This record gives sequence, C-alpha cells and structure tokens, in this order.
Amino acid sequence: MKRILSLLVLAFVVVAGTATLTTARADAGAIQAIIAAQMEALRTGDADAAYAFAAPDIKRMFPTPERFMSMVRKGYEPVSHAVAPRFLRSRAADDGTFAQEVAFRDDEGRPWVALYTLARQPGGDWRITGCYLKKVEGTDA
Repeated sequence: MKRILSLLVLAFVVVAGTATLTTARADAGAIQAIIAAQMEALRTGDADAAYAFAAPDIKRMFPTPERFMSMVRKGYEPVSHAVAPRFLRSRAADDGTFAQEVAFRDDEGRPWVALYTLARQPGGDWRITGCYLKKVEGTDA
C-alpha cells in the first residue's frame, strides 16, 4: 500500500512539474512575441502599437503614445533601431513577473543587451514594465 501511495505521489509531482514547465514555456513564447512586436513597432515608428504593450504604470507616467515614443527616443534609442533580436535567458517569478534578456544590434551594428521586465495583468495578458539597456563592449551580441 505504501508503495502504491508513493507511486501516486511521484506521478502527481511529475505531472504537476510538467504542467508548470509547459506553462512557463508558453508564457516565455508569449512574452517573446510581445517584446518582438514592440521592438518592431518602435523600429517602424508605430507609436500606438508600441504603447499598447506598455504596462499600466508606464502608461500613467507617459499618458499618450507620443510622450511614450519621446521617452523611448531620448532614453532607449538603440531599442528603437534594433535589428536581429535574439532571446537569451529568461526567468519567471512567483509574483507574476517575468524577465527576458534580448540581444540585438542597433542600426550602426553595435551590439546591445536589453533586460525586459513584464507583469501578468489581471486579465491574464502580459505587459512590459521596464527595459534596461547595456551596450556590449568587445564581444559579439
């Protein structure tokens, strides 16, 4: 009886772990699609589309797509000219947030890495809460 109970517990743990891993992979795919779509919108100058991916707190700080784009051009210019993005490490947190590293090149070929943070919204969708840029020195991004 103990053996059967042990096997049932083990089976439950394996199934639960697989479901969590599958959810994390699905979330990572959705998050990467959001980041890629916002990067493309920024690159093409589509303020409304880029702004749509911003989290509510970002929208409170920058209440119009035009103000949002102005902030991006002033502080995140390399992202607005990003080409060939590659998704690197990612991490999901228990609090409903997600971090995703993205390597890319700007329009002059310089390598950068951006760390995007996202949060799951009450409706279940993901929105971008921040982006931290780092120029990559002496290496190929």
